[in-house]
Formats: sequence, C-alpha cells, structure tokens
Amino acid sequence: MRTKSASAALRRDQSGRLQVQKTYKLFIGGKFVRGENGRVLAARGKAGAHLANFCRASKKDFREAVVAARAAFPNWSKQSAYLRGQILYRAAEMLETRRGELQNEIARSNNNPKSASSSETTLAIDRLVHFAGWTDKFSQVFGAVNPVASSHFNFTTPEPTGVVVIICPDEPPLLAFVSLVMPVILSGNCAIVLASETQPLPALTFSEIIATSDLPGGVINVLAGDRAELAPHIASHMDVNAVIDGSGDAKLGVQLQRGGELNVKRYARRQLSDKEWRSAAGENPYWILDSVEMKTAWHPIGL
Repeated sequence: MRTKSASAALRRDQSGRLQVQKTYKLFIGGKFVRGENGRVLAARGKAGAHLANFCRASKKDFREAVVAARAAFPNWSKQSAYLRGQILYRAAEMLETRRGELQNEIARSNNNPKSASSSETTLAIDRLVHFAGWTDKFSQVFGAVNPVASSHFNFTTPEPTGVVVIICPDEPPLLAFVSLVMPVILSGNCAIVLASETQPLPALTFSEIIATSDLPGGVINVLAGDRAELAPHIASHMDVNAVIDGSGDAKLGVQLQRGGELNVKRYARRQLSDKEWRSAAGENPYWILDSVEMKTAWHPIGL
C-alpha cells in the first residue's frame, strides 16, 4: 500500500525528459529490498520540500534483518581482528571516494550550509577510521590476566554478544549512524540499524556505499521507518542480544527495556547533543563494552 504522503511529483529536466526518480531501499543481508508490504514514505527537507521516497520497514522486514544478521554472525565473529580492521578501513575508503554524494544528502535533508554537511561527512569518515583501528586493540585494553591462588593462568577476554539493534537519533543523521554502528561491529557483532526517522537518506546512501566494500552481507542491515511501530518487535524478539538506543526518546527507552526482560537483552542508552556527537564524546571506545561478553578461561601452568 502506497501512503498518500509518498506520492512524488513528476519531474522533467530542461529538455523535457521525464526523470527516473529514485526510491531508497532497505538494506538487508547485503541486498536492497523494497520492503515486505510495499509501503513507502516521503523524505522531506526541513523546509518541507519533497526529496525522495524511501521504503518503510515492517515487522517482517525487521525479522528478516535479524535472520540475516544471525546468519552472518558466525563468519564475521571468527574473522581475525586485523582482517575486520582492514575491511572497515576499506569502507572508509569507499566513503571518501563518494563523499560528495554524502554531503549532498546531508545538505538537502537538513538545509544546512555546504560547509556544515562537508564537516559532518569528514567527521563520519574519520570516525570510521578511528574505530577501525580498535579492532585489534580492544581485547588487550579491556581484557586481563587475572591473579589466582593456584597453578593456573586465568584470562578474561571480550567476545561479541551476537545480534545488536541500533536506533539512531534524528541529528546528526550520518555522523551518529557511524558513531553508533562501528563500536558494535568492530568486535564481531552484526547490527540491525534503524536510521533517523526524519532524515533517513544519508544512512540509506551509506548502505549503498558499503555494499561495494568488502563488508560481508548481513553484518550491517539498514532499516527506515517509524520507531514506535518497530519498537515492540525489537523489544520482544528472542534472537536479539542487545539494543543500543540513540533515539533520545525516554518513552521508547522504557518500552525497549521492559520488552527485553524476557530474554535479558542488554540495553545501552546514547543521548548526546549535536555538538557532543561531533566531539570526542562521540568516539568513546568504552562503547565497545556494551556489546561484548567477558569470557574467562583457566589453563594449567606447564601444560
């Protein structure tokens, strides 16, 4: 069913040719899909201008994204830390080569000057590189060799928890997306990301760019739509291990925490201002700990 608000006006170029208008798709399992029920919404700039149509995710789309993330998890989590870092750095290279496209999406979504959209794009690329560098360091920083009163070595190491749902704030649409996703996937987790509700196009464009990188399908799945519609399904899904909530919506946070009681989902809240997202607060390496499990192993000395 096509919603009334998503009816796009026909556009012609100077020669009178009818332009092919783009509908931004969901990104699930490395593929671009229209959504299970064919619903679309209109993306609008802050001044109300119609920018494009994008697909609205449903409960079924979310469930398929969880299946895709779970299927990708065994392979992604077993990759070496070095290789994961190289793959994330490759994604940053792809963003760098298409930074003009990202800048345009940000600028037309929030009507900010080109200098502001350029700054956000640069920060997003640099932040991706920053977290790529943590793939082979977080185990040493957050792990430990523990003293014990027996002839054993006792090691504590962080391991990925599994499938993590990430809910992005409305602003900044691209920088917050990257800042929330990278600490989750660098350790070997797979993510389902619900993009900004009011400015989804930069995140959906990001998915088009990383589709051409070396990141395996299913590691990042990008949905767009209504948070309130999807929140109950996120909270109750038994195969979701953690939720990272950057929405800034207190009522939504309560709903997500209550729904996670049955299977004891982890819940972490990220509530930063636009200025804080652009500062060192948005690249906090301790965020990695919210989506890893600490595993302890004993090994006899001398064996």
